[in-house]
Amino acid sequence: MAAQALPYDEMRDALGKVRPHYAALAERIDTLSPDELAERQKTLERFFLLQGITFTVYGAESSTERIIPTDLLPRIIAAEEWKTIDAGLTQRLKALNLFLADIYSGQQILMDGVVPRDLVLNAPSYRREMQNLYVPHQAYANVCGSDLIRQPDGKFAVLEDNLRVPSGVSYMLANREASKRVFPGTFRGAGVRPIDRYPDLLLTTLKSMAADWRPNPQVVVLTPGVYNSAYFEHAYLARLMGVPLVEGRDLVVHDNMVYMRTTTGLRRIDIIYRRVDDDFIDPLTFRRDSGLGSAGLFNAYRAGNVVICNAPGTGVADDKAVYAYVPEIIRYYLGEDAILPNIETFLCREPAQLGHVLANLDRFVVKAVGASGGYGMLVGPHSTKAQQDEFAAALRADPDNYIAQPTIQLSTAPCLIDHSIEARHVDLRPFILCGEKVVVTPGALTRVALRKGSLVVNSSQGGGSKDTWVLTDKKDLQP
Repeated sequence: MAAQALPYDEMRDALGKVRPHYAALAERIDTLSPDELAERQKTLERFFLLQGITFTVYGAESSTERIIPTDLLPRIIAAEEWKTIDAGLTQRLKALNLFLADIYSGQQILMDGVVPRDLVLNAPSYRREMQNLYVPHQAYANVCGSDLIRQPDGKFAVLEDNLRVPSGVSYMLANREASKRVFPGTFRGAGVRPIDRYPDLLLTTLKSMAADWRPNPQVVVLTPGVYNSAYFEHAYLARLMGVPLVEGRDLVVHDNMVYMRTTTGLRRIDIIYRRVDDDFIDPLTFRRDSGLGSAGLFNAYRAGNVVICNAPGTGVADDKAVYAYVPEIIRYYLGEDAILPNIETFLCREPAQLGHVLANLDRFVVKAVGASGGYGMLVGPHSTKAQQDEFAAALRADPDNYIAQPTIQLSTAPCLIDHSIEARHVDLRPFILCGEKVVVTPGALTRVALRKGSLVVNSSQGGGSKDTWVLTDKKDLQP
C-alpha cells in the first residue's frame, strides 16, 4: 500500500514557510511569550464562562454540561479559496433542495434511475407525509451546515451535509467575539469579513418563507427544552433575532392555525424555526409516545397555515448513503459538475463494495448512515481488532445501514496546547441559508480534534473549536 500523504498544514507550506495570509498572525504570535499566550487563552475561556456558552455530553461520568473547548489561534482562509467554497456550497444546496422537491412530488430522478429508488424510499428520514406538500421557494432546507475538509493536496471536499437541524452557528458567533478580544489589533488589520449579520440574515430568510401571505410574519424558535445538548444555541439565536423561544407545550393548534400562549392571550405563529428532530414535531403525526412537539402542528403545516423550517423530511438528502450520489444529483438538476467534490464513498449495500470494506476495515472510516455527532463510527487506523470484529458483524447483519470512506488526513492548524503551539486536525462547517435566495455566511465553525493524532472533531467526542477568519479580497476594497 502506498504511503499516505502528509496532512495539509493550514499555516505553513511544505518548506515550512508561513503562508502569506497567515503572515500577520504569525508575526504577532512570535512577539508573545508562552505565559502571555496562556493568559490570552484564559481570557477567552472566561468570556465563554460568563456568556454561559455550553454544550452537553450525554453519557459522561461527570457533569454533562460543559464549556466547549475553544482554541486561541484563529484559522485563516484566503479570499480566493473562499470564493470556491461559496460557489460550491451554493450549487450544492440548490441541487439538494431540487432533489427534495422532486422526491416529494414526481420522483423523476428515481424513475430515471440516477438515485436508487429503494435507497430513498426506505431511508428512515424519508417522510411520506411530505408527499405533494407545497414548500415556498422549494426551499426545504433553509439552514444547512456542510462539513468540509481540506485534502492533502490543499483542495476542499465535502465530508457530509447537515440539513436536518444543524447546530454550531452560536459557537461560530461566540468564537468571533472572543477572538476580537484576544487579538484585537491583528483582527482589525487583517481585513476579516464580518459574520455578525448572521442573525439578521437568518430572520430575513425565515420571514421570506411566508412573505407571500403575511406582510410581517411572526417567527418562533422551537426547542425541545433546557435538557437538549444545543439549548444554549436555541436561546442565543432567539435572543439575537428578537423572536420568542418556545417549547411544544407553549403552542396550541386551533382550526389548523398555530398560536403561542402569552401572558396577554394567544398570538398567531407563521414560521417555526424548529430545532427538534422530525419525530418530535407532532405526536399525532410522528411519534405518538413523545411528550415533545405540539399535537396538530403538522396538519396546520399541511394546510399551509404555518411554515416549518427546515421542512420535515429534509434528512433524506443528508443521508450518508444518498451523499454518495450528490455529484450526480448536481449534474441531473443543474447540468454542472460539482465545484466541491465528495470524498470517495463505498456503499456497503453493494456486495462487491461490502467485501472490499470488510477486507480493509483497518484502513476505512465506517459510518452508520443515520448517525451523527461522531457516534456509530469506526475509525479504522485508530481502532482495535475487537472493535473491527464488532463492526464487521454489524456490517454483515445490516449492510444497508453503513457506508465507508478512506481515512482522510484532515488538514492541521496551530493550536495552543499546554503553553505550547502544536498542530491539530481540523475541519470546517460553513453555514448556508436558503429561502428566497441562497446566502453563504462568510465565516465558519472550525472544529478541532484536540486529542493528539485524533481525527474526530465532534465536541461530543473530545473535540473543540476555533474562530475562522475569511479574508476580504483586496480587489474588493479598490474604489
